[in-house]
Amino acid sequence: MGAVYVVLTGPPASGKSTLSRALAGELGLPLLAKDTIKQALLGELGAADVQESRRLGGAAVAALLAVARDAGSAVLDSVWVDRDRSVRRLRDLGFVVEVFCRADVALMRSRYEERAPGKGEGHFDEQRPDQELWPDDALRPLAGGWPVVEVDASGPVDVHQVAERVRRTRSRR
Repeated sequence: MGAVYVVLTGPPASGKSTLSRALAGELGLPLLAKDTIKQALLGELGAADVQESRRLGGAAVAALLAVARDAGSAVLDSVWVDRDRSVRRLRDLGFVVEVFCRADVALMRSRYEERAPGKGEGHFDEQRPDQELWPDDALRPLAGGWPVVEVDASGPVDVHQVAERVRRTRSRR
């Protein structure tokens, strides 16, 4: 089977990172995570304020996509902020299967607030308003013309079942 990019989408604290790690292992694909790249950038460059943090987040997504192109296939974990631009950039990679993580906004807010203090310097998570984190656009899949697997990530997720759904979309290519 040819190259495939399994793209995890959903708002912050929707369960993307937790699912992406397990899903990458289940599918035997490398995991490329924006947060890992951003953390490395913050470690080297720092961020004095939320604007710089956003800029480094954008740079981390650009780096993630560049590495993905070289990898040929991967699970990609990121918040995809600019919908139209994200769809164009992901289409440029090739065959995409989107895995959209859905959860109630109140649950995502609670998860976000719980993890924010432990993220370290340079993230400024406590300063980000709800309209940045959970706008209406972020509460639905990117749906860029590729297959979408929707997952209720408000509780435990059956990773094997999600992987099977992804494999079925790949086999129908």
